[in-house]
Amino acid sequence: MRVTYAQALGDAMKEEMRRDDKIIIYGEDVAQHGGIFGVTRGIYDEFGPGRIRNAPISETAIVGSAVGAAMTGLRPCVELMYADFMLVAFNELFHCCGKWRYIHGPEYKLPLVVRCAMGYSFGAGPEHSNCFESLFMHAPGLTIISPSSVYDAKGLLKSAIRSDNPVLFFEHKQLYKVRADIPNEEYTVPIGEAKVVREGTDVTIIAVSLMVTRALEAAENLGKQGISAEVIDPRTLVPFDWETVRRSVRKTHRVVIVEESNLRNGIGAELAAVIQEELFDELDGPVKRVAALDVPLPYNLTLEAYAIPSTETVVNAVKTLF
Repeated sequence: MRVTYAQALGDAMKEEMRRDDKIIIYGEDVAQHGGIFGVTRGIYDEFGPGRIRNAPISETAIVGSAVGAAMTGLRPCVELMYADFMLVAFNELFHCCGKWRYIHGPEYKLPLVVRCAMGYSFGAGPEHSNCFESLFMHAPGLTIISPSSVYDAKGLLKSAIRSDNPVLFFEHKQLYKVRADIPNEEYTVPIGEAKVVREGTDVTIIAVSLMVTRALEAAENLGKQGISAEVIDPRTLVPFDWETVRRSVRKTHRVVIVEESNLRNGIGAELAAVIQEELFDELDGPVKRVAALDVPLPYNLTLEAYAIPSTETVVNAVKTLF
């Protein structure tokens, strides 16, 4: 069947709610309205206010109550609308979600999913356009997922809801309307497994979320110039699939990492550090990082486009290695 990224996420939640009556959903305007991006549309009609409900505009209350619900036997899947608003609930996410399962022993589970929309969105500005995965990668105990495709969005959300660990699930706003064919039958995508979305021999491009699309466009361009680029989509940032990256780097000997979050102390910084620690002798050049400029994202559309990595930016970064 052909569905949008947003529909795939909604279908994942519906399927899991039919399978397990302990799953509940709440967040800002997610019930009758279906959420700001329509992801939860139709869930209220099927499951009613006992399973999905609107929450006050208080991210602290949403996440804090979800932790309590998870501790006492429910499996909440909550929406924070924008990733930017995760900072309002930073204590609950960093300390409670990330640490309490470790603190309280093996019998203690915390099956909680926190969904949020992230990334630039044509002039939404610096307080509604951030990519915060790297902030939470520093927090022990959290699973962090950032899918780039319709297929992976559905399969990974189902796996996240079934997990007994707290999961932060990042959905890029530019992907919600992307359409693709996915199986009619039920499926899941394993947490912690990267995907090689394009085979290549000359350079490895590791790209996150929407930047997978830019990386594939760059790889197509580079191919016309005689450079064979392999593109890897990590899909899950924590836990990270290092084995897939190792195999690729040992083949290509060059690495470019592409992300939409800011360059300084970003995802690419961590990945580059590990690659150069473990695979230094395999590299024919430095690991290159491509990311957003270290500025609050502008409202102005021209400046916004300048601040975010483009296909051309990725191409130029790759060519510096040859």
